[in-house]
Amino acid sequence: PDGHIEFLGRTDDQVKIRGYRIEPGEIEAALRSIKGVREAAVTVRADGGEAELCAYAEGLGRNEVRARLERLLPGYMIPAHIIEMEKWPVTPSGKLDRNALPAPDGAADQETYTAPRNLTEMKLAQLWEDVLKSGPVGIHDNFFDRGGHSLKATALVSRIAKEFSVQVALKDVFAHPTVEGLATVIREGTDSPYEAMKPAEKRETYPVSSAQKRMYVLQQLEDGGTGYNMPAVLELEGKLDLER
Repeated sequence: PDGHIEFLGRTDDQVKIRGYRIEPGEIEAALRSIKGVREAAVTVRADGGEAELCAYAEGLGRNEVRARLERLLPGYMIPAHIIEMEKWPVTPSGKLDRNALPAPDGAADQETYTAPRNLTEMKLAQLWEDVLKSGPVGIHDNFFDRGGHSLKATALVSRIAKEFSVQVALKDVFAHPTVEGLATVIREGTDSPYEAMKPAEKRETYPVSSAQKRMYVLQQLEDGGTGYNMPAVLELEGKLDLER
């Protein structure tokens, strides 16, 4: 009545995952439409710092659920984790207790775990665990089933180059998304010693990228707007330790 509005948040459960706005309820509906799935739920977890979709399904194995779900939804809506459920946690009133749903990487993942068999697979499995922020990783685990995506695949390729001195193409991660498959690619790859990027030499002017040219043109057109200004500056005092 006095003209003030109190903002409490969204009235739906929409979330933003890797730049895409997603309604978990739509994924739940797709899961329930799969023949053989008796019950389903979808939550968002950020245990490793990055928000990920986690699906729970009863009635079918997770691999079968994922395969059928991929025919119904775009890739960005496919949950990073799918957990098979037999018994659901409920509140005293009989409703689903979403906060009590099990975290990924539980017993279901351990059942299919196959340990690395050689040094290459051991090192590669460790890189996977570092990039995915989860473990242990078996040699038959699928990188994308374990929560990987294109950005994490890019990080993995960079770490492989540094660890093995072999250049693995990003497409190889998609074509061989298991530790066993990537280990074969690494063994068959040609040596390419890792070199860190070095600062350019001092000069009056430097070449710019297409994206930088675009920003310059927009800045000229918009008469010096502040849209691309740096929002903050961090000033360091003392001698900088580049290694750290």
